[in-house]
Amino acid sequence: MNKKIAVLIYPAFSMWEISCLTDTLALCFDREIVVFASSREPIKTEDGFSVLAGKTLDEFVTGEYECLILPGTIDPLPALFDEKIIGFLRGLKDQNILIASISSSPMLLAKAGLLNGVAYTSGVWEEINRHFDFIPKEGNLHQPLVKDKNIITAIGFAFREFAAETIRALGLDWEGAFFEPVGRAYTKDELTFEMGEKNFAEFLKELEPYETE
Repeated sequence: MNKKIAVLIYPAFSMWEISCLTDTLALCFDREIVVFASSREPIKTEDGFSVLAGKTLDEFVTGEYECLILPGTIDPLPALFDEKIIGFLRGLKDQNILIASISSSPMLLAKAGLLNGVAYTSGVWEEINRHFDFIPKEGNLHQPLVKDKNIITAIGFAFREFAAETIRALGLDWEGAFFEPVGRAYTKDELTFEMGEKNFAEFLKELEPYETE
């Protein structure tokens, strides 16, 4: 049985930075995505969507998850000073779980001590990096994507590479062209998509209750 994928959310988090990754894991690799937060309260994304986590951090069982994904947030302070979040992350030290963290979220890993002795990158302003003593200065490589040990970090614009690297790190088959920008003209035949008889028959069964209402 496949282990599950955990996503940790907090105020003003960015969905688009992780949606390529979560969508591909769910739809292409049949991974169950479980969303965690420090409470049951609805959380607003940076663009105003309200999201309700499926579980709280108290319900997290390490051995059930093969990866933890941390999205960036335009306002990292609420999560940075949420002791439930930092305490939870601190508890993952030396655990056998892949951690994928993008944009500003490596700040959270740093405060939890998970970036000590680890090469990483982040989308955090340099003034903020210098201000907080808990953010390691020597390990920051200022690259779009860095993988070291069990931790993958990326700057927000490298969301495609972040998704691809995380999928590869999970040992899943990966074809990099899936997230590539449109770089050529396509023929009509190339952009004509057919479900096939079996899938279309299943679609018709799903459609039937709607058409009979």
